[in-house]
Amino acid sequence: MKIKADYSNEPHWKEVNIKSSLPKELACLDEIAHNMWFGWNHDARELFKSLDETLYEEVRHNPVLLLERLSYERKEAVVKDKDLMKKVKDVYKQFTTYMSVKPDAKRPSVAYFCMEFGLNQTLKIYSGGLGMLAGDYLKEASDSNVDLCAVGFLYRYGYFRQSLSMDGQQIAKYDAQNFNSLPIERVLDENGNQVVVDVPYNNYHVHALVWVANVGRIKLYLLDTDNEMNSEFDRPITHALYGGDWENRIKQEILLGIGGILTLKKLGIKKDIYHCNEGHAALCNLQRLCDYIEEGMTFNQAMELVRASSIYTVHTPVPAGHDYFDEELFGKYMGAYPAKLGISWEEFIGMGRTNPSDHSERFCMSTFACNTSQEINGVSRLHGWVSQKMFAPLWKGYFPEENAVGYVTNGVHFPTWTATEWRRVYDKYFDKNFLADQSNESIWHAIYNVSDDEIWETRMALKNKLIKYIRDKFTQQWLRNQGDPAKVVSILEKINPNALMIGFCRRFATYKRAHLLFTDLDRLEKIVNNPERPVLFFFSGKAHPADGAGQGLIKRIFDISRMPQFLGKIIFLEDYDMELARRLVSGVDIWMNTPTRPLEASGTSGEKAEMNGVVNLSVLDGWWVEGYREGAGWALPEKRTYQNQAHQDQLDAATIYSLLENDITPLYFNKTAGKTYSADWVKVVKNSIATIAPHYTMKRQLDDYYTKFYNKQAARSKQLHANDNKLAKEIALWKETVAERWDNIHVVNSNVEALDDVVTGKKTKLVYTIDEQGLQDAVGLELVLLHANPVEDISVHKVLPFELVKTEGNLHTFELNFEPATAGAYKCAVRMYPKNELLPHRQDFAYVKWLD
Repeated sequence: MKIKADYSNEPHWKEVNIKSSLPKELACLDEIAHNMWFGWNHDARELFKSLDETLYEEVRHNPVLLLERLSYERKEAVVKDKDLMKKVKDVYKQFTTYMSVKPDAKRPSVAYFCMEFGLNQTLKIYSGGLGMLAGDYLKEASDSNVDLCAVGFLYRYGYFRQSLSMDGQQIAKYDAQNFNSLPIERVLDENGNQVVVDVPYNNYHVHALVWVANVGRIKLYLLDTDNEMNSEFDRPITHALYGGDWENRIKQEILLGIGGILTLKKLGIKKDIYHCNEGHAALCNLQRLCDYIEEGMTFNQAMELVRASSIYTVHTPVPAGHDYFDEELFGKYMGAYPAKLGISWEEFIGMGRTNPSDHSERFCMSTFACNTSQEINGVSRLHGWVSQKMFAPLWKGYFPEENAVGYVTNGVHFPTWTATEWRRVYDKYFDKNFLADQSNESIWHAIYNVSDDEIWETRMALKNKLIKYIRDKFTQQWLRNQGDPAKVVSILEKINPNALMIGFCRRFATYKRAHLLFTDLDRLEKIVNNPERPVLFFFSGKAHPADGAGQGLIKRIFDISRMPQFLGKIIFLEDYDMELARRLVSGVDIWMNTPTRPLEASGTSGEKAEMNGVVNLSVLDGWWVEGYREGAGWALPEKRTYQNQAHQDQLDAATIYSLLENDITPLYFNKTAGKTYSADWVKVVKNSIATIAPHYTMKRQLDDYYTKFYNKQAARSKQLHANDNKLAKEIALWKETVAERWDNIHVVNSNVEALDDVVTGKKTKLVYTIDEQGLQDAVGLELVLLHANPVEDISVHKVLPFELVKTEGNLHTFELNFEPATAGAYKCAVRMYPKNELLPHRQDFAYVKWLD
């Protein structure tokens, strides 16, 4: 027998996590490292940095990895260092004091679902604004001491890291995360095993490991399918954020919504309010319906309970931000649910359609969220109105301005995004109760007591800090990727802290119009190369790997930045992440934003800039419509001049050039006698901080959600659940009865012809007698008057309610006396609707009949 040259079976690799041991005196550091609190506590970050500054930079400020790699000798040295050990004890005392505070039991509890969370650059489970917003929300929930938990994904690769090739092409690189070296923990059961949630996918289950990120006092539960229990087709569900095909997307949304609720059930967690932050999580309401029905409720009864305690926040008017699924794909995974709900397939898929009976319409998660949530909101005042119009087809008997879609304008977490240098200024001059009362503008007015010199010194310190960060971070990277050392050195040398520095940093979607500045290169060249008034632009941001147009914008900016006249004046900083964002929003002088109106739902980067004395130059869209104050920033008009977008782009570009040439640069470089700065510019900075910043903190946003939505929803939900869900059952029965008889409710008689002779100053009386088909005072009537020529999409002039004046059996007589004050051409009609004071709003039961 011939002996083989080699013989081996396949190894069965087992993942073993060998932990670094810490001296008992430093054990508390591991506890702090596994809580995201360190990310917004300056003392904690400085403590970790002081353990080994070089290593701290190598591990990109990841304290878990820092402690893991810290040498035994260094640990022993730290224990012997009395000053350093005092810092350890002081920071740990801060941490334990913070953590010891119990949640405020007077405020409703919340479960918060989102596809991404931007907590810290060490945990790559975010891509852009949605994640930043969600991460800030959890941090403020912790600071404000509310009873909230959240559910998201633990992505193996997260969103991509970005670099640029030598010719400016975006290169997307996906780095696998080592979960054991991240500031997260496994959720363990009573036997010490990691909790596993089994999520049904029609005829099989996907098994998700459960991890937790401690965000101060808040728990963020993270689901992970990349484990050996799952097939090769299901392990990638939590591989990448916004990656894969539509089949992977529906798998993700099943996991987030259905799996998220199953996770909370397995952990024994129940909350008063369930908040879907974007439509990705909408299926959480489906699982909640199934749970109530399993307990013995009917579908309609269960819907009353689910809707009452659900809120859906929409973040974009852009169609690509709303997920639509073909019926075949949707049915492949969701086909078993109609039987669980006790309804037909057509009724079920119709819950995700604007027109339920239209078989050609795809299932939309956003529509499903609207149909299963009592409250819906946009993320700024303008976006609330845009969302009213966007969702208006769901409630066809009402005009957009009448529907119940509300808004809460986004904010930012003050401790995370305010530079340490500014925190020192605020701590020195502001009221000691400031952090607990951040929205109080009168407290922020203390900025006027700060000397101009101190304001300017703070601004210059941050500009120089940004420049040092760029030189430290990008020198080697640029030399490696972009060749020509002389050109790289030239760029770095030309970064002038005395120049007016302008930042444009955000996701590179085409509607953000990053190209706008480059409409007239000759004019731009004169602006940036003015020797008396030099201007420097920083661009940064990622384009989705599937967005060719967005990647094309990046390449164009890169190409322009390499032109001799723009070298070192237009700079693109790749791999935009939270760390780079913190430097930019505090280090530039102006934050520029030029979205296509009205596609910027809110935008929060400009709000972060406000906290740092950085002034905004923006189109009046999103949050800036509300935030802009004259003398505290600059604005491009809200209204379009041209319907042709190319013409509008040219006009907006010309406006930006004009503002820079005639207003902004003269103001910035108009140095005050005896000073190295412009006192007039410092005045703008102070105005910006005093009058704008206080209104855009995450503290204000969280309080708004409680005031506008959570409090009233929790109170109503409690009423519906009381006495074995008695009220929910009564409302469901009432709706069923009204729906059954609706088509037969009719007008017996009316004097509608009275509308033919309406004169100002003269009373007109309308009388309608309605046969309510045995219902008792179940309908209301109102006269709806429309503008003949609507202004700014506002159609409704007035809505005048009728009064019920007589009841005889099934016949109900309604009267309306009105006296018009202004003459003109109007359209009018009488609208009948179901009336019940137990309903939260009309769209909760949006039956409408227009009467002749």
